[in-house]
Amino acid sequence: MPVGFVSVVIPCFNGLPDLDVQLSALAAQDFDGDFEVIVSDNGSTDGLRQHIEQLESSLDIRWIDSSDVRGTPHARNAGIVAARGDFLAFTDQDDAVYPNWLTALTRAAEKYDAVGGPIEVQTLNSPEVATWRAVPAPDDRFETTYLPYAHGNNFGMWRRVVDQVGMFDENFLGGGEDTDISWRIQEAGLTLGHVPDAMVAYRLRTTARAAFQQGIGYGAAACDVLRKHRPYGAELPSVRAIVLFGYGLVIRNPWLPKALSPLPTGMWALSAGTLRGTVSRRLRYLLDERRLSRR
Repeated sequence: MPVGFVSVVIPCFNGLPDLDVQLSALAAQDFDGDFEVIVSDNGSTDGLRQHIEQLESSLDIRWIDSSDVRGTPHARNAGIVAARGDFLAFTDQDDAVYPNWLTALTRAAEKYDAVGGPIEVQTLNSPEVATWRAVPAPDDRFETTYLPYAHGNNFGMWRRVVDQVGMFDENFLGGGEDTDISWRIQEAGLTLGHVPDAMVAYRLRTTARAAFQQGIGYGAAACDVLRKHRPYGAELPSVRAIVLFGYGLVIRNPWLPKALSPLPTGMWALSAGTLRGTVSRRLRYLLDERRLSRR
């Protein structure tokens, strides 16, 4: 089915000035159809609304208020409600889509119910920071121990998919809402395609502390998503897997000599944060189960 009018949704919270880089990238799209850009403001205090209203751009751009409930999932959902398009595309405030991004996504969407694409970390990050995140090759999907998923900053779906599986789960405030909706789509028997040509430049955290904090959210969110989908076959990481992961961080910590191939500082911090978030969430589950068993 050919794609008609497209709505691009960008959840935003204090995203200036990075948002302007993304908007410039969207204005440079080679897409030959019509599309709108919805900036879903999740409570910004940096003058975002005034900035959008005064912005000189060739884009059909709208600011909407999504500050009633905090979190990226709600901001995306508010964008879905406001969108006029039959096809919904999602990207983030601090990234930059490639010029052919929308063309590639919409062409692939003629064959799939939902689509996602790859990310790269070289364009928007310093050479050092770019070593802090390993990402799949463009041809490879984002795999998990259960089902593949589409990255939230490079994702598109038909509105009818929302009608069938629902919107983003607003309980996932630390991440994971993209994995959750990707899995729900596949569990419903719908198709999730991967589009190697639909590339997005991804901006990383620039300090080890920020990477560590991000990792905590990732680890906790991953456990929450896996737990939600356990009835369909997803499994939480085993104690053995967690211990081995922790051991790997010890023997590859960035303070070791380079001859021992230590991880880059930011990658290690992200992984350490992920371990902490995972362990913390697993302990919470254990305590919850014990409380329930005592009732």
